[in-house]
Amino acid sequence: MRHAAFPFVLSLCVVAAPAQVRTQPTLTVKNLEAALAANPHGDDATGLADAIRTAFGGRNALLRGLPPKIDELTVAWAIELAEPLPADAPQPAVVRDVGNMRYPMVRLGGTNVYALVRTLSNGTAFTWHYEAGDRRFGGSQLEVWAIHPDSREHPGVPKGTLRQMPPWDSQIFTGTKRDWWVYVPAQYRDDTPAAVMVFQDGNGPRAWVPTVFDNLIAKGEMPPTVGVFLEPGGRTNPRDNRSFEYDSLSDLYARFLLEEILPEVEKTVKLRHDPASRAIAGQSSGGICAFTVAWQRPNEFSKVISWTGSFTNIAAGSDLHSGGHNYEALVRRVPKKPIRIVVQDGSNDLDNVNGNWFLANQALAKSLEFAGYDYRTDWGPGFHNYLHGRAIFPDSLRWLWRDYSAVAPAASR
Repeated sequence: MRHAAFPFVLSLCVVAAPAQVRTQPTLTVKNLEAALAANPHGDDATGLADAIRTAFGGRNALLRGLPPKIDELTVAWAIELAEPLPADAPQPAVVRDVGNMRYPMVRLGGTNVYALVRTLSNGTAFTWHYEAGDRRFGGSQLEVWAIHPDSREHPGVPKGTLRQMPPWDSQIFTGTKRDWWVYVPAQYRDDTPAAVMVFQDGNGPRAWVPTVFDNLIAKGEMPPTVGVFLEPGGRTNPRDNRSFEYDSLSDLYARFLLEEILPEVEKTVKLRHDPASRAIAGQSSGGICAFTVAWQRPNEFSKVISWTGSFTNIAAGSDLHSGGHNYEALVRRVPKKPIRIVVQDGSNDLDNVNGNWFLANQALAKSLEFAGYDYRTDWGPGFHNYLHGRAIFPDSLRWLWRDYSAVAPAASR
């Protein structure tokens, strides 16, 4: 048998002595792409099919029609059919739901395993499904973005520290408990209070925000900034108080930050108290929450990033119209507040009984423009997630902090 072209399809390889073995590298999107490009036949095709089964979770998983594996802009799909297709049947394909574009899949030798790898354009977003014979199965949303250079770790850049804090029992949101984390930049000094940025649904952003902070702080493109990553509170289940905390147009969450969380952070690090030194960000309901904090306390928070913000009627209340869709009118009618905001959304965002997210964000942006706010919009084709927001996050931070050194007051309080 010949496997020289596809060494990763072997599960074991003897080295140095019969008793010594090592496992071969896991099949990845990139080396699957290279293997398919080599047009494998015979034992090579059979071995590659076995490697795909292993990488995608087994034959039963492939029979169901799994979502693809993604490596930045390169996407790998794979399926297995229970029975061979008739000789005159078209090749199985990945089919886009809109436009009916078909991407034929490659059969691996005499197996019933089919695979496809494609590199897509930055910002591509669509829904799709598999077609094989008369079957239509599987499918999901697909959205791909290139990783921003400043979202990658750079050699020689000082790294801050991320620490999980003890679970927080809130007095303002009585009966709730939440997980949270605090990032402190390497450049922090005890004699110099730092800026601060708060993130809602913090368990996600804590995984990738610190690297961006490290890089931009090292370049001097944002000030040394403490990051606070907060999960929503839970009473009987984790996060079950999320909508009340995030979607309500009240000052409770701003009070929670100012009276509970930030004073707790300041037990170990010093923070600036001027609004130009405080930023807040979130996705979905976390996005409207971030805006509400600045709207309620513009003298405390002046910088906002909203990713696919829920400026819709989720918090409808007993009158059925007390939700976040009201900001469109409030921004126009209430005297302008000193808030700077990044508004990001995608044309495939949610559309349900509470409203249309993309239209709501566009309406908010038009109101911000009408009222003369300092704002930036980033529209794309994406779905309800922060994939696009994450892809542009370093540039959003640069814009948000662009004139900080010129406007931040010398006093820290």
